[in-house]
Amino acid sequence: MSCVWVGLEGDELVLGHLGVWRKVKNVLRDPRVALSMETDQVNEIGMTHYLVVYGRARIEEGGAPELLQRLARVYIGPNVKFPPMDNPPPGYVTRITPERFGGVGPWSPGGR
Repeated sequence: MSCVWVGLEGDELVLGHLGVWRKVKNVLRDPRVALSMETDQVNEIGMTHYLVVYGRARIEEGGAPELLQRLARVYIGPNVKFPPMDNPPPGYVTRITPERFGGVGPWSPGGR
């Protein structure tokens, strides 16, 4: 498990990677993925809301610096430069097609 920035493009979740890190290798080996996201909301019995997305992923070559720059504006701030280097490698973009959802929150059965 590792933390990643996640974006949305159409019906797909997208992640950027500058190199062939473990996440990229794992998806190339097996496209089944699970992505867990936590919110700052708590339900009536004290459980933090979280969403789990289960789906299939594919890797595209290139486009990572542009995606990471767009996501950095959301996760860090509007005037950030990311990746913080000149001429970053083209990297890889992971595209996840959600198949089912789980977790605790208004998206789960019963809203819990």
